[in-house]
Order: sequence, then structure tokens, then C-alpha cells
Amino acid sequence: MRLGVLDVGSNTVHLLVVDAHPGARPLPAHSHKADLRLAQLLDGDGAVGPDGVDKLIAVVLDALQAAEDKGVEDLLPFATSAVREASNADDVLARVKDATGVELQVLTGEEEARLTFLAARRWFGWSAGKLLVLDIGGGSLEIAYGIDEEPDAAVSLPLGAGRLTAGWLPGDPPAPEDVRALRRHVRAQIARTVGEFSRLGVADHVVATSKTFKQLARLAGAARSAEGPYVQRELKRESLEGWVPQLAGMTAEQRADLPGVSEGRAGQLLAGALVAEGAMDLFGVETLEICPWALREGVILRRLDHMAAE
Repeated sequence: MRLGVLDVGSNTVHLLVVDAHPGARPLPAHSHKADLRLAQLLDGDGAVGPDGVDKLIAVVLDALQAAEDKGVEDLLPFATSAVREASNADDVLARVKDATGVELQVLTGEEEARLTFLAARRWFGWSAGKLLVLDIGGGSLEIAYGIDEEPDAAVSLPLGAGRLTAGWLPGDPPAPEDVRALRRHVRAQIARTVGEFSRLGVADHVVATSKTFKQLARLAGAARSAEGPYVQRELKRESLEGWVPQLAGMTAEQRADLPGVSEGRAGQLLAGALVAEGAMDLFGVETLEICPWALREGVILRRLDHMAAE
């Protein structure tokens, strides 16, 4: 059957259409994406203003049309941190439902981490052993660890690249003291969680998902996305540590000229790099592997599992 997953994130609203059935690997059929920057549409009280809600409704309607055009039988709509943390989240969800008929499921941060872990586990298989999975989104950082399909530990931290850029790096390029302050903040936040994971043992593989990690790996010499999802891609901490000061000295426009960096993500790449560097350092990771699957695939896989059990 043809499934669609509608992901209302902090940066983008992304419809992923796949052909799938229980027991089989989902095959991508179509991708429809809109840069909404929902996290940046919050007002001083943390609410999504009327204009922001109108934009969200328009984007969701466009995605619904694309889903219909592509023959989607079952749509799985969800929202992450930007909607979850909005002070008027209930009103936003109600307006979207009234205007579009779409009832967005708001995932908790821990649910995000667990579903992303499921996607990574299915991609790498049982032979990968214990996995430590890292995902940097626009609003949050998810960390999960385990040997099964359900992680033994999963946390979500408010360390998304978009959130940190808006709150900590106002300059373009940012002031060196702002970069240092953000670096201290990121590492203090991550350090609080390290003990919870270190008690569980050393991971056999450290895996990273998300656009931020993919772009950082590309900067460090990983294969282009055009070479396909089955090419092994890695990110070494040594390479990342060399790139962080370079990114800090660039404007967003200059970063957008780097290989693999999109114009829409260039402004928040430095904050994402500081989070990635801090996580790899504090967890003692020298090299991590890039996983093509992430939260959207995790949502699809969970739905297929439920279908198989019915």
C-alpha cells in the first residue's frame, strides 16, 4: 500500500510517500517539502501567531493535495518540538484540524528518540549490536541507546540547531563570545545525560541521523547524497573539530556555498556543529556512521508493525 507521513517540524513540513507493506522495506515514492521555519514564527509569549497558523494551514493543504495526487491511502501526520512547545499548541492543533481535517499527533521528545532509534535499528540490523543514536533537529537533540528495537534509554534535549541559532547566535557571522557561550551551554546540557547512558555500557556502533549530521559529514568528505543511500558515510570528530572554527568565522551566505549545505540550513549549521562536536566529545565518540533513515521512517515502520499485528 502507499503510505504518507506528514512531518510538521521546527524547520520544514515534509511529506514522505512510500510504498510499503508489513515485513518489507519501505520504498520512497515521493517527497514534498516546504520550509516553514515554524520555530521562528513564535511570538514573545511562545505562541504561534495568527499569520504563522495561516501559513501552517496553507502548507498542510498543499501537502494533502500532493498526497492525493500520489495516491496515498493512509496519511500519518505528526508534529514535533515547535508545536509541542508552543504556548497555544491546543489552539494551533484545533485550527489545523478545522481547516484541513488533519489531526496532528504531537510526539513527545522521548517518542521522537525512540522512533528514530527504531529506524536506525532496522537500517543497520541486529548484527550492529548496541547502538547509540544521535539526531539533531531544528528544536531538539535526541539521544537513544539500546540493543533491541526499543532503546534502553532515550532522552530529548532543547538543543536543536534552529532554536540555538535564534537564541544564542544573533550575528552574521556570530560574535566569538556568543559562540563560546553557546558552546558552554551545549556541553553543560549534554553532560547532564552522559552518566545515564555510560552506565549501560559502550555502544558497538554510534549512529547519527538528520540533515545536520548529513551536511557535516559531507563537509568532512562523505559521499554526496546523489550517490545513493547505500554508500557508507562517516563523520570523524577530528574532522568536525577542524570545521567548527571555520564555520564560526563565516556568514550564512558563505556557508551556503560549501558542499552539501543548503541555503535554508546554512544559518543554523554552526549551532548544529557545536551540538554534534559536544555530543561526540562528551560521549567519547571518534567516528559515527550516518543513517539514511530517521524519525519519518520510524513512524512508518511502527505503523507497519501495528498493521501486521492486527
